Amino acid sequence: MVENNGNERTPLLGRKTSRSSHGQEEALKPVAGPESDADLVNESAIERQRSYSSSHWLAPQVSGDHATYGDSEVVVEDEEGDGEFMGGVSRTRFWIIFGGMNLTLFVACFDATLMASSHPVITSYFNASNSASWLTTAFLLTSTAFQPLFGRVSDTFGRRPLYVFTLSLFIATTTWCALAQSIGSFIAARACCGLGAGGAMAMTAIMTNDLVRIEVRGTYQAYINLFFGLGQATGAAFGGYLAETLGWRWTFGVQVPPVILVLGLALFFTPKDLGPQLAKNSDKNAWEIIKSFDLAGSFLLSSTVAFLILGLNLGGNIFPWSHPLVITSLIVSVIASGILVWAESRHPRPVMPLAMVFTSPRGNLVFGNFFAQIGFQTIIFNAPIFFQAVKFDSPSQSGFRLALPSLCTMVCGISSGLYMTRYGRMKGLLVSGAIFTLLGGVLATVLWENVPMWFATAAMAPGGIGVGLSFPASTIAVLSVSAKEDQAVMSSTLTLWRSLGIVMGVALSSLILQSALSAYLEKLVTGPHKAEIIRQVRSSVRSISDLDLKHQAQVISAYRQSLTLTFALSIVAYLIVFDLTVPVKLPRLGKHKEEEDRPKSPSESTPIS
Repeated sequence: MVENNGNERTPLLGRKTSRSSHGQEEALKPVAGPESDADLVNESAIERQRSYSSSHWLAPQVSGDHATYGDSEVVVEDEEGDGEFMGGVSRTRFWIIFGGMNLTLFVACFDATLMASSHPVITSYFNASNSASWLTTAFLLTSTAFQPLFGRVSDTFGRRPLYVFTLSLFIATTTWCALAQSIGSFIAARACCGLGAGGAMAMTAIMTNDLVRIEVRGTYQAYINLFFGLGQATGAAFGGYLAETLGWRWTFGVQVPPVILVLGLALFFTPKDLGPQLAKNSDKNAWEIIKSFDLAGSFLLSSTVAFLILGLNLGGNIFPWSHPLVITSLIVSVIASGILVWAESRHPRPVMPLAMVFTSPRGNLVFGNFFAQIGFQTIIFNAPIFFQAVKFDSPSQSGFRLALPSLCTMVCGISSGLYMTRYGRMKGLLVSGAIFTLLGGVLATVLWENVPMWFATAAMAPGGIGVGLSFPASTIAVLSVSAKEDQAVMSSTLTLWRSLGIVMGVALSSLILQSALSAYLEKLVTGPHKAEIIRQVRSSVRSISDLDLKHQAQVISAYRQSLTLTFALSIVAYLIVFDLTVPVKLPRLGKHKEEEDRPKSPSESTPIS
C-alpha cells in the first residue's frame, strides 16, 4: 500500500524531462526523506507517472501495477527556458503585446458595461425604450455563445490570425454602433460587437498562457484583473456621463482609436507561429482540416448557449415565462445540449472535451465558478432593489454602494495573482474565496428594514472579496492541471461557464423575487386600493415613497421578505461552491531554477514511497 505523507505546504522536487511532440509530459522525481531513505520507486512506476492521462494533471500514486490519484503535491513547470516568457519573444516585445492585450481588455470591458448607464439615452433617441433589454441581450448572446470556439479554432489556425480577426471585427462593429440609424441596426451591431469583444477577451487569456510561464502567471493575471476591473468600473460610471455630454454615439467612437492601435501592434509584434498551429503542421489539405474540425459540436454548443440565454433573458423581462418564444427557446436549448453531449463524446477533438469538464479537479473548478457567479450575481443584481425599495436610496446612490464590492474584487484579484507568483499555492485562495462568498450570502440574507446603511453597504463586500480571491486562482489552477495543448480550450470553457453563471444568476434570482413579491404583496397590502398600489410598486420602486405610511410599511415589508428569499439563493449556490472546492487537490506552481537547485532540508521534502 502506498502511503503519502505530503500536504499542501510540502512541495516535491520536480525535474524536467524530454518532451513529446506535443510538449506535455512531466516526470516526477522521487525525493528521499528522513523516514524512508531506502525506499525507491521502480522504473515502471516512473514510466506510468510520465504517461498518466492528460485529463488528470495530478500525479497518480503507484501501488503494484496500479496507479491511483492521491494527495501528493507536484510542482508544475513550463518547458521553455528559464525566463518568464515563452514563444521566443523578448521582454520588450512581450510587454508591447501584453500591453496591447490589456488595453483591448479595458476597452472591451468598458464597452460591455457602459450600457448599464447609457441605454436610456440611446433608446430614447430611437424612441424605443421597450427595446432596452435587447441592447444587453444581443451583446451577451454572441460574446458568450461563441466563447468556447476560440480555443479550438486558434489551436488549429494559430493565435495571430484569430486575434487580428477579432480586433478587426471589434473595430468595425463598434464603428457600426456609432453610426447606426435605427434601433434594429444598433441591436444587430451590438450582437456582432459581442462576438468581436468576446473573442478579443478570450484571445487575451489564451495568448497570455502561451507567452508566460505558469509559475509566474499569477503576476500577469493580476495585471489582467486590474484592467478588467478598471474597464468595468469606467464603463458603468462614465457611460451615462459621456452619453449626456458628448452624445451617445461618441461613447462608441472613443473606443475605436485605441483598438486600432492594438491592431497595429498585433500585426507587427504578435509571433506568427504562436500556438499549436495544427493546420500548418498537418499534412492534410484545407478541406480535410475543415472536415476534421468539430463543426457539429461547435454548432450545437453555440445553439445551446444562445437559446438558453435568449430564453432566460426574455422570460420575466420582455415576455412572461409562459410565452411561447421563451418556452421554445428553453426547450431547444435542452434538446441541443443532449445532442451536444452525445456528439462530443464521439469526436476525437471535441470543441468542449467532456472528459475535461466532468472530471476532478477541472470539473470542480469550472462548476465552482459557475455557481459562484450565480451567487454573486444574485446579490449584485438585486442589492440595488433593496437599497431603493427598502432604504429609499436614489439609483445613483445605490449604484455607488456597489462600488465597494467591485473595488474589493479588483484589489483582491491583484493581490491573489501576486500571492500565487510568490508562493505558488492556489488551494488556500480557493477555500478562502468560498468562505468569503458564503459569508456575503449570509449577510445579504439577514438584512432587515431598519438595518444601518453602513452595515448594509459593508455586507456587499465579502462577496467581492471572495470572487477576487477565488477567480484568479481558478484561472491559474485550471491551467496548471491541464496539458499544454488543452489549456486554450479549458481557458475558454471556464470563461463560458462563468458567463452562463451570470445569466443564470440574474434569471433565477429575478424569477424568485418576482414570484415572492407577488405573493407577499397580495398577502400584506390591505385597503380598497390594494390592486392599484400593487401595480404601481411592482412597476416602479420609486412610487413606494409616495404612499401613506401604513401602505409604505406594508410594501417595504413585502420587498424585504421577498429579497430575503432571493438572497437565500446565493447561500445555496455558495454552499455548492464550498462543497466543490474543499476536495480539490492542486499542484504547487514551480519555482525558478535557482530555487529548485537549492538543496532542500528534510522539512521541505516528502518521500514518495
